[in-house]
Formats: sequence, structure tokens, C-alpha cells
Amino acid sequence: MNNPANLVPKTVSARGKSRGRFPFAFGRMFFLLLLIGLVWLGPGWADHRFFFAMFAWDIAVFAIWGWDLAKRIPTPEQIVVTRAWSSPPQLTVASRVRIELTNGGPRSMAAWLVDDAPRELRGEVPEVSIEVEAQKKAHNEYDILPAERGDAKFGSVTVRCQSAWRIAERRFEAALPQGVRIYPNLDEAKRDTLFLIRSKQVALEKRHKQQRGQGREFESLRDYREGDEWRDISWTATARRGKLISKVHQVERSQTVWLVLDTGRLLRARTRALTKLDYAVGAALSIAQVALYSGDQVAMMAYGRKVKHRVPPGRGSGHVRALLETLAEVRNEESEADHIRAAEMLLTVQKRRSLVIWLTDLSETSAIPDVIESASRIATRHMVLFTVISQPELRELLQIKPEGAKDMYRFAAAQEVVHRRDYLLRTLRQHGALTLEVEPAKLATSVVNHYLTTKERGLI
Repeated sequence: MNNPANLVPKTVSARGKSRGRFPFAFGRMFFLLLLIGLVWLGPGWADHRFFFAMFAWDIAVFAIWGWDLAKRIPTPEQIVVTRAWSSPPQLTVASRVRIELTNGGPRSMAAWLVDDAPRELRGEVPEVSIEVEAQKKAHNEYDILPAERGDAKFGSVTVRCQSAWRIAERRFEAALPQGVRIYPNLDEAKRDTLFLIRSKQVALEKRHKQQRGQGREFESLRDYREGDEWRDISWTATARRGKLISKVHQVERSQTVWLVLDTGRLLRARTRALTKLDYAVGAALSIAQVALYSGDQVAMMAYGRKVKHRVPPGRGSGHVRALLETLAEVRNEESEADHIRAAEMLLTVQKRRSLVIWLTDLSETSAIPDVIESASRIATRHMVLFTVISQPELRELLQIKPEGAKDMYRFAAAQEVVHRRDYLLRTLRQHGALTLEVEPAKLATSVVNHYLTTKERGLI
């Protein structure tokens, strides 16, 4: 996986700039001083000269306010606001954004900053307070929890600052427009990938001690040993050396793995605040990492009514970055996906046999869905791992004993849907495809496991 530091948004800075026709206001202490001046109001009814004293007090308060504003609060040009990131924004991963304030004025100040953050990162507008001394800098942070993948845009930071007296207040803004990209959950994908690779490698090492010649790719020659299969004997080498010579095979490398993502309306369904497409994107990222680690080339296609994203086969860190950037941009559509068009595109661009991992869902129709027919067509040329994101609530309904007529109807409907999905997947298996129906939360782990098993068995 690419170094996450390369995905961190850039740090942006800007000097303050006055906003609005009246870029100033009154602080809390100003109103408190005016309130104190009202003590002259009571004696003023007995002696009108106290009214003049009250007016003089108010004039003095306004004069102090003007002095505080002009001499004690830094001007906007003396303030620099910076927005910095410690990690790349990732779906459902909490992180923090740092707002830094540099005070170039002659006196310390207190500031309240409101960042124009997009709703994809945070439900509420973030506001932070910072106290900074003269000619120094200070910072504060606020939390973000991205709820959607893709691009998000920040706006300006609005600043309200006061001196230590808290009498006057200056208002301005710092223009910090910034576009950031919200990626899939990188940490979860990396964690699942490393665990599966380690566990699978241990199992393979144990199995290879008892079974030789795994895979179909030639590795080397060695003397014949008892238990070797006759089909693994190299007759040309046997003839040259005058004794039986066996061929040693290894699991194939440098094959092509296609990740096909359905972005149609069926993938808009939500489970635990995430859409099925979010889970599919996370699974695709995990598969891509494992496949590239295994030496395969990885390609990706996301489609709705038309093919929206396509990454050709490749490998290397640059290719990982291209896959990641594309997966971050994959979004749902409200309409039904055109599976036939996607299948035609794949068959056109990929002539050599490859593994096609198709992440989708099944519509509840009486006819054979287009996605089943399209996957069956692809299975005649490629190895297809057809993955359906299941609906856990349907299986849960079948575990509950119906107690009334309403429960019976619900039970019967769920049973019909489940049987229909099982029938469609069984039909697809009869055409040579591998099928998998798995809950959204277990999608990445299950698909990666099936990919490694497919590689081990040499089915590609």
C-alpha cells in the first residue's frame, strides 16, 4: 500500500482579510461596563447632574472600546491562519484537523475561529478557540468523521479576536479554500490484508510439505520421487539424463485480476451507516493489495448505466495510487446498472483468461436478472468469482418462529427471496463460475480468502 503520508492533504495558510462593512463588534466586557454606568440612574432622579455623569461614563467606555480596537487588537494583516492535517481523511475513521494561528501583533489576544468544513467530514460547523501571545503561534484541533467517500471542499475560516480586556472585538476571515479527497478505510484494509496473507502463507507452507507441484506455473526440475504424478514427469529431460525427472510447479504469478463494481441502486442500501457500495469498495481495496502482493496485475471497472471508471491492468506503487484514487471517487447511482454493457466492455478489453471478481447484488424479480446472464457469458472465457452482498435481515427472519398471520407472511416472503437467490447462484455455478454470498461486514475477509484459495488451486 502507498505510504499514507503521501495521501495527507496539503497544509494551507492565508493572512486575514476584513469582511463585511462593519468588521468590528463589542466584547462582553463592553456591555458589562455600560451596565455599571446605570448605577448613576437612581441618583439622577434626585439630582439631574448624575445623568451627565452617566453620559460621561458611557462616552469614556466608548473611548476605551475604540482604544482597545485600534491599539490592542492585531489587524487582519498581522494574523496568519493555517489548516493542517495529520492523516488522510478516511471513511468512518475519526481524525483531527489542526487550526493554527500566528499573531504578528504587539499584544496577546484570544480568538474564536469557525472553519467552513464540508458536511461529508462533519455534521456540525467546527469552532475552536485559541489564545496566542504576541509574535508567537498557537493551535487547536477539531474532530472529523467522514461519512462519504469522494471529494469535499473547504471554504474560508472566520475569525473573531479580542484583546485581554475583552472590550472590543475585530472580525475578519482567512481565505483557505481547499479540496480534499476522502478515501476508503485504509487501516482496515491493511489490517485484514496482512492477517490473511500471514495465515494463508502458514497454511500453504504446511500443505506444500506434503503436496508437491502446486499450481500450474513451471518452477524447476528435480529427480523423480515416489508419489509424484506421471503428468509432472518431463519426458524430454528424462530422455537426456536417462532417469525419471519431475517438473516442479508453483502458484501462478503475473496473472490479471479484474475488480468489477456495481454502482447501481441496489448498492445504495445501508447497513450500519454505510452503503453496500462502501463495503464493496473496501473489499476491492483489500483484494487489490493482496493481488499485487501476490504478483498479479490488477484492473478495476465501476459501472452504472454506463462504465464510469476503468483502470487498466498494472502493478507497482503508482498503480496502487491510481486504484485508490479511483475507488475514492466511486459513487452510487439511483438507476439500475447496465450489466450487459459492463460485460461487453470487459470482454472487449480483456482477451486473455483472467480472474473477474464481481461485487454486486441481486434484484428481486421473477425473471433471470441481467447480471446473472452477463456473468454466465463472461464465465465462458474467464474465471468469475461472483460475489453477492447479502441481506442479513432476511436470514434473521427465517430464524424467528412466526407467531401470527403477519409474521407468517413476512416469513414466507423472506423464504421466497432467499430461495430465489440460492437458485440464481446455483444456476451461475452450473455455468462454471464461483459464487459467494456474504454479509457486508465480512465481505473483504471472505472475498480475499476466496481469491487466495483460487490462486492456490490454480483455477485461473
